[in-house]
Amino acid sequence: MSHSYPETHVIDYRAAEALLAARDPRGAVKLLDEVIAAHPENTAARLLRARAFFAAAQLRPAELEFQLVLEREPDNAFAHFALARTFERAGRPEQARRHFRLAAALDPKPEYLEAARFDSEGRSGG
Repeated sequence: MSHSYPETHVIDYRAAEALLAARDPRGAVKLLDEVIAAHPENTAARLLRARAFFAAAQLRPAELEFQLVLEREPDNAFAHFALARTFERAGRPEQARRHFRLAAALDPKPEYLEAARFDSEGRSGG
């Protein structure tokens, strides 16, 4: 029986989504810490926690969590895009550009394509 994901953790996950939507990323991280401690293999919970770290401006933990997700799901376009935005906010445009391009290559969404094309304006890059 693959019902190893107890009800309480599903509820915590949904609650964490709600907290993130309500702009309480730290609250979301707290809930997700418990879910992930119990289910370290749960990539969805890790991706949500990475988004919560990003929203809380905890860029280093966000970066590590997104990278962990990408180790498991290298073709996850959203994770590449989110990691790119994390690098962008951390002032690392080269790494950001690389992951924006990977996101766009995996999923040619307008949002991803636009980000992939931007050459960080105002900065001398190249």
